[in-house]
Amino acid sequence: MSPGSDQGARCAVGMIRDLHIRTPDNRIRRVPLTGDVLSLGRAHDNDLSYPDDASLSRKHLLLEREGEQWSVTDLGSKNGTILNGVRLTARHALSPGDRLVVGQLTISYLDAPTEEKTSVVFVPGGSPELHASATVMASLEGLLSDEGADPALDSGGTGEIDAARQFRLPVVRALIRAGRELAGQQSLEELFALILSQAIETVKAERGVLMTLERGKLVPRATHGEGFRISTTVRDRVLEAKESLLVRDTRREAALLAQQSISQQQIHSLMAVPLQTENEVIGLIYVDTSRFMREFTANDLSLLTVLANVAAIRIDHERHLELRRQDQSRNRDLQQAAEIQRGILPLTPPVVPGLDLAGHNAPCLTVGGDYYDFIPYADGRLALVLGDVAGKGMAAALLMSNLQARVQLLTEESLPLDALMSRLDRSMAAKCPANRFITLFICVIDPRTGDTRYCSAGHNPAIVVRASGEVETLAAVGTVLGVLPELGYAEHAARLEPGDAIAIYSDGITEARGADDEEFGEARLARLLVARRGDPAEHIVAAVLQAVGEWCPAEEPDDDITLIVARRVGCGKAEMELAAHALADSGRVS
Repeated sequence: MSPGSDQGARCAVGMIRDLHIRTPDNRIRRVPLTGDVLSLGRAHDNDLSYPDDASLSRKHLLLEREGEQWSVTDLGSKNGTILNGVRLTARHALSPGDRLVVGQLTISYLDAPTEEKTSVVFVPGGSPELHASATVMASLEGLLSDEGADPALDSGGTGEIDAARQFRLPVVRALIRAGRELAGQQSLEELFALILSQAIETVKAERGVLMTLERGKLVPRATHGEGFRISTTVRDRVLEAKESLLVRDTRREAALLAQQSISQQQIHSLMAVPLQTENEVIGLIYVDTSRFMREFTANDLSLLTVLANVAAIRIDHERHLELRRQDQSRNRDLQQAAEIQRGILPLTPPVVPGLDLAGHNAPCLTVGGDYYDFIPYADGRLALVLGDVAGKGMAAALLMSNLQARVQLLTEESLPLDALMSRLDRSMAAKCPANRFITLFICVIDPRTGDTRYCSAGHNPAIVVRASGEVETLAAVGTVLGVLPELGYAEHAARLEPGDAIAIYSDGITEARGADDEEFGEARLARLLVARRGDPAEHIVAAVLQAVGEWCPAEEPDDDITLIVARRVGCGKAEMELAAHALADSGRVS
């Protein structure tokens, strides 16, 4: 299908049976449902792949057509699919207006025409064959050639070949060279208006529009006049063949009168030329005159073609500069955000007699959504906290900093863990945007006795490795933070004996995928912890990170990696009392 060949129909009528997918940055992607099956998930082999959305499963959902009816099925995803506010449990036939919440995506199913307002409409142009005596075509390559006349400028013996040859000699090439070296200070929006103004003035046109290709669709960037109805025949010749087109007299062009649109606007003469860089067409300039104005000539077409080439190179240059400036600004912001985030996380674990502690965080991007902390209590107990905000990047990092501040505040009140988690859930639910949630695991250890209390908000179960090599998991049932704050949580008890160790981790470790797409998994992590259970906590953390890195060496990790290890070691009573006094004076107690 030719580029933009159905855009006129879309502009005028709209598409039916569309998915409108809104991403966390508030962009909307329109997906026409044209096939029979459509899959969505994090894996790259899905029809709709969102690999950066950690809240999606690799194969999350399936859309299927039966006749004219589309249905949706959740494929046993980890975090589920929400349809119109209710979790999807079985295959469901979609109706117009249905809304799906899938990970960080909001998907609307539209089965009705939607009106799309625009100042330019492309109308079917009938036959692509144009009348030779009424139409002139040219190309940039032909205008730059010195070897005879361009056959495209042969207007049937009108004597314009010699004029065109004289016109396109050194002056034309000098203009092209100057344009390729041109650098100015105007913004892109100012540049579009300036180029169109120059084009209209140069060829004495009555109306005009400059349009650029944005994601395969022509978008008006500057207009002089209104109500443009441009033939798809004209548009496609310019975009596909990279040809400049002059129609001297539209009354003699049956192909352009198929919809009577040109006749109704009383357009007498028109030109359309490509905005062409070296080999790429990035848009077009269209101008026309009414029946009461002058008729365009082949020289006008040559002038407009040259001007459009100069403009295209300048636009392309300015776009690259703007993208570079945006990238530089974004990188500066990200580096500053990363520095701030590193300051939020513990630089080193606290010294707590009776416990050997280590922690590590490695965001997969410059900033991440994982949070961990060591929070001492005045009575000598220590809280270990690890949270995972769905998603990555700046949005997740902002939520992570919010989470950290609220956890610090709530632990100062010495609440039972179930009450602490419930209050945290309510406060985060009020702040979490749609399609965002947080998993969290918190445990409080008394290093003198080994008594441990823990609570989980949908997080991976912590792994306890006994000195004997026996493995236990601290699996606590609780909903993720920010979704259903009214359900509440439960606090559980465990005990760490001397020599026992506990590991709390994010799913960036267990879901790391090897060369054969196999996950690292909890079982492999547990075996490694058992094998290194006698090592210092810092060495255990290093061993896990090395193993995960060797498991998926071919690519960067696609999720943040965070790990806390705490080992209970022997400690005398006097040391315990000194530690309690030190913690009480530390200024970071509850």
